[in-house]
Amino acid sequence: MTASPALQASPTVQAPPALAGRRLVVVGAGSRTGRLLARAASAAGAELVLAGPDPRKLEWTAGELAGPAQVVPVDLADEESIARLATRVGRFDHLVSTAAMPANGPLAELELAAVQRAFAAKVTGPLLLAKHLAGQADPAGSFTFFSGVAAWRPAPSRTVMATTNGALAFLVQALAVEIAPVRVNAVSPGIVDTGSWDGLGADKEAFLRGVAERNPARRVGTPEDLIQAVLYAIGNPYVTGTVLHVDGGGRLV
Repeated sequence: MTASPALQASPTVQAPPALAGRRLVVVGAGSRTGRLLARAASAAGAELVLAGPDPRKLEWTAGELAGPAQVVPVDLADEESIARLATRVGRFDHLVSTAAMPANGPLAELELAAVQRAFAAKVTGPLLLAKHLAGQADPAGSFTFFSGVAAWRPAPSRTVMATTNGALAFLVQALAVEIAPVRVNAVSPGIVDTGSWDGLGADKEAFLRGVAERNPARRVGTPEDLIQAVLYAIGNPYVTGTVLHVDGGGRLV
């Protein structure tokens, strides 16, 4: 299956040779970031387990990979689904979850079901992933989750996003102690052009340009920036309980 034009145009991300022969679980492998991570890891010789809610997107990712991949649907809001994932995964080295389910909007208009989905993706889901899979991880392995800059820069209509991302940042610290020596970290993206801003239409370019002008890094992020951070979290054996901010300094201004 052919990659989308956006992925074909993306620069290649080189995963470290240390991933060769390792088993990597990617939850959210149907997303653009998850697909890029899977491609980089597969090219480095890793064996992939591709997990997420949409089997069609997982198969699409699997069709882009250089090496072996297993597709396992999972729903982070369903503990039985996570338990089934653990059974099918078996032993593994690293798990990365890019899962997110934003529940944005004015406080008075928030719906409980949407809030619960947001917490499932960012808080209870990661907690249950650790519960069911930590015992199957190599002691030198790791879990890496995705937080986000909203936790450090809350804004109106982003209350749930700020809260779930902040909760995840504290969760990785607690899990790093609880399931040691398996390491647990988070990557916290800022404004990254993953396609999620395409809904702005003609206003997208002006929005991203404004972000770049304010950021200390003077640019917006790319999915490749996030993948490099994930690979660092996976590969550095002395990093745990840490949030890696990949936001161009956006949380500071």
